[in-house]
Amino acid sequence: MPEQIRLKVGGVDPKQLAVYEEFARNVPGFLPTNDLSQPTGFLAQPMKQAWATDDVAQIYDKCITELEQHLHAIPPTLAMNPQAQALRSLLEVVVLSRNSRDAIAALGLLQKAVEGLLDATSGADADLLLRYRECHLLVLKALQDGRAYGSPWCNKQITRCLIECRDEYKYNVEAVELLIRNHLVNMQQYDLHLAQSMENGLNYMAVAFAMQLVKILLVDERSVAHITEAYLFHTIETLMRINAHSRGNAPEGLPQLMEVVRSNYETMIDRAHGGPNFMMHSGISQASEYDDPPGLREKAEYLLREWVNLYHSAAAGRDSTKAFSAFVGQMHQQGILKTDDLITRFFHLCTEMCVEISYRAQAEQQHNPAANPTMIRAKCYHNLDVFVRLIALLVKHSGEATNTVTKINLLNKVLGIVVGVLLQDHDVRQSEFQQLPYHRIFIMLLLELNAPEHVLETINFQTLTAFCNTFHILRPTKAPGFVYAWLELISHRIFIARMLAHTPQQKGTLRVLLVLLHDFPEFLCDYHYGFCDVIPPNCIQLRNLILSAFPRNMRLPDPFTPNLKVDMLSEINVAPRILTNFTGVMPPQFKKDLDSYLKTRSPVTFLSDLRSNLQVSNEPGNRYNLQLINALVLYVGTQAIAHIHNKGSTPSMSTITHSAHMDIFQNLAVDLDTEGRYLFLNAIANQLRYPNSHTHYFSCTMLYLFAEANTEAIQEQITRVLLERLIVNRPHPWGLLITFIELIKNPAFKFWNHEFVHCAPEIEKLFQSVAQCCMGQKQAQQVMEGTGAS
Repeated sequence: MPEQIRLKVGGVDPKQLAVYEEFARNVPGFLPTNDLSQPTGFLAQPMKQAWATDDVAQIYDKCITELEQHLHAIPPTLAMNPQAQALRSLLEVVVLSRNSRDAIAALGLLQKAVEGLLDATSGADADLLLRYRECHLLVLKALQDGRAYGSPWCNKQITRCLIECRDEYKYNVEAVELLIRNHLVNMQQYDLHLAQSMENGLNYMAVAFAMQLVKILLVDERSVAHITEAYLFHTIETLMRINAHSRGNAPEGLPQLMEVVRSNYETMIDRAHGGPNFMMHSGISQASEYDDPPGLREKAEYLLREWVNLYHSAAAGRDSTKAFSAFVGQMHQQGILKTDDLITRFFHLCTEMCVEISYRAQAEQQHNPAANPTMIRAKCYHNLDVFVRLIALLVKHSGEATNTVTKINLLNKVLGIVVGVLLQDHDVRQSEFQQLPYHRIFIMLLLELNAPEHVLETINFQTLTAFCNTFHILRPTKAPGFVYAWLELISHRIFIARMLAHTPQQKGTLRVLLVLLHDFPEFLCDYHYGFCDVIPPNCIQLRNLILSAFPRNMRLPDPFTPNLKVDMLSEINVAPRILTNFTGVMPPQFKKDLDSYLKTRSPVTFLSDLRSNLQVSNEPGNRYNLQLINALVLYVGTQAIAHIHNKGSTPSMSTITHSAHMDIFQNLAVDLDTEGRYLFLNAIANQLRYPNSHTHYFSCTMLYLFAEANTEAIQEQITRVLLERLIVNRPHPWGLLITFIELIKNPAFKFWNHEFVHCAPEIEKLFQSVAQCCMGQKQAQQVMEGTGAS
């Protein structure tokens, strides 16, 4: 192994950081005090403790003089204005405080000045309003003077006033921004209060105020220079959480505000510690902001060429470690490893050169269509893959063997550089942008850094996080020209496998499907069969999410509408689009016999052989071919709908009977055991979706099987399949709701007379509860009483 390379890539000495944090904790007023109920500073001292007389007198006298000047400047026509009178009252309190010069008087003056400032309204005379605010700030700055109580005490008490004042005062955003601009607020303390006061979105006034404040301080030309995202850490975090959990009902403007703030916020989180996000964003910015020193490009080009030659000549690349040792010596000779900045610029130049080689190779193919595409790609990869190998080796051998921080910082810096080059290239070339070189760099680096080596396993989670951040930055909304490569990267088997391995208790599948349900419902509609075919039977809520999707141009009828006529809906005769080849799983002979039976009801043994054709083992829980059952149910249903339409009818309880299609379904309901029947009924329930011909047919089929069942066990199992999909969290598929409502409401099915409804008090209560949710308490009670329910 080569000697470890000691690269200082943006690291922070933990000892220095610990000293700084300890220092910060002991500086009065630097960090917030959690307990606001106890007096602090001078309030904790004897009530009449005096200040140094001369200092206090000078401060107050100067304040009084300036206030009197402001009062004399007010025009006589405005002398009786409420704000003018408030200024005279303020002057009187300043005089009283000067004479007493104790902490209680000073605190009273401070509270009056803060509340007066918060009470200022923009409806008053503009010049008087400006003078009014200046006078109140003048008083607060006088109290803040270091020769008196001092900045920490004053800022803490001003912040306390802001926190404890009445709601009609505390949400004056102009006044609060003025206090912050003049360094009069303890931002750590105020940030915590503001985050808590939003009550996770329940306090609308606080949320609106926080949004305004963040926009003014951090977005609108960043008007307060000393305020960064770090000062409003908890406020921004709470706003982001409210936005994320809003389910499309976020306060107006919040999503856009959070999108603007997010990038700086994420960088801020790691900035103090020189963390990975900061290193990545640093790499992105350095990909475009720096000018290269004279001669560096030539050095980088020479070194890259040397590395490519060394790598390919060292036993055809197999002995890359030996080549790497030799190359590190050359990097030292050229001075590349002297500083962080030179290392950064070297990677930036190498990335640009590899990308440019790729562009030239692809241009060659455009000018010579007869050129072999495989050879062109090989020419691109000749340099790209070797460059990636160099990055991987530098990451592995940087710092001490156990120093993961240096390795991860280097990786994030390099990824940031590649991202920066990509984004700049994307903006400049636009429609001429090529994804190939960047896709190759990321995919090869992902493979290199996930090799089964101990040193890489120790940083595996941090490596995965780095790639997650990279892919997030390059998301389609930011780099639309990179979208196809991006999709390949996030769906790569290595990336997906690592993601699942590191997040076993944090399944995001439901969240992903919720996004699809909200933004791309047609996708779930078109591929619902394929999803349901692979989702385990016990993942009920997951399946409900998919089956609840409906086209965006459709308005769902309210399933709880009394006397809803489903067969009269205009959409009910339209077949849904299914883009999955569901008949592909059917064995050829089985498909041939099935088609024959549907047309001629022969061979006569088809029904008797059906269970054995579906059963694959005797092992409980795995007896049946689930995919074949799903395909059989949907195929027979679609053929039945076509058959009914050909006769000029529509599916109903009467038109679906006395057919080969219903023979198959009734045979399955009777002949299958409990396990097989459960899978069969679930296959039917999977088609109970938005209003369409499939939903209508399978709803009628489910109800018909219930009505015609020869045992109560079948009826109980039908009820179970419907009920277990309704007792989970919403959303619930429209077709499922109308089917269950019809079952429990229509006296023809005698639902409430069945023994399984009343087998135990808790079961009966469950049915009653679901009925009330579906029909309302009054109607449910009438239905249950009208059919003999106890």
